[in-house]
Amino acid sequence: MTVQIVPPTSPSCSAAARRVRTLVTLGDSTAVGLGDPLPGGGWRGFPALLRDALGGPDEVALTNLSRTGARMACVRRDQLPVAVDRRPDVAVLVVGMNDTLRSDFDPAALRADCAATVGVLRATGAHVLMLRYHDHTRVFWLPAPLGRALRRRIDELNAVTDAIAAGDPGGIGVLDLHVLPGGYERAAWSVDRLHPSERGHRMLAAGFATLLSGAGFAVPAPVGLECSGGRTVTAAHRVGWLVVKGVPWLVRRGRDLGPVIVQGLASELVRGAAAPR
Repeated sequence: MTVQIVPPTSPSCSAAARRVRTLVTLGDSTAVGLGDPLPGGGWRGFPALLRDALGGPDEVALTNLSRTGARMACVRRDQLPVAVDRRPDVAVLVVGMNDTLRSDFDPAALRADCAATVGVLRATGAHVLMLRYHDHTRVFWLPAPLGRALRRRIDELNAVTDAIAAGDPGGIGVLDLHVLPGGYERAAWSVDRLHPSERGHRMLAAGFATLLSGAGFAVPAPVGLECSGGRTVTAAHRVGWLVVKGVPWLVRRGRDLGPVIVQGLASELVRGAAAPR
């Protein structure tokens, strides 16, 4: 099920609604919570915000297995076995963007790993939540050839999600970031424009909560979009990130995807030369 999300404005907790007791998140740095820093250090992110909407730490056991830099194969190999042991009522899978940013991107292998991961989670009885990704080049500027290569790969990643969700629409919910209200606004993104800001994480949590409510789960408290409890990000933080991490990251990704860009440009030239005139 792919839906356009309108964050809930009132709690959903009817007598017939199923309570979430165990919540597990699997994935990469977005699921870790990067972009939503806490004043004392560390990250909060949408997993904690979603847990609070579902009943809070006293009622919902949250296990966040996500790791920065994780790829789909990493989730299947390293995170999935632990997730199965937790017997989750709900499992949130947020991963795939790191795969699109590597030169060894393999849609077939990615689909096999994703299908296996979701299949095992569903076999445990977990309701699974996934993401469809947005056009990242509308948030983070990239040189045109690199942007085109990334958009093609995101389309392939989303096709994997669509195919897997279509096979089990009752047990899999999909949050589509491309149509998420406010998803392309600057305020939704952290200083690096790669990870959601605190507001962005709140939007993710609200979207997932709405999907769960629609699937018959209790959501006792809606997720507020007003920022609170996080660390204020200043202009100095933004400049520091750009110098220390932003430019080096762009250089590394350009080097990794360089062969893909060259191959794509060559293919376009060949198609242009072969087209009838």
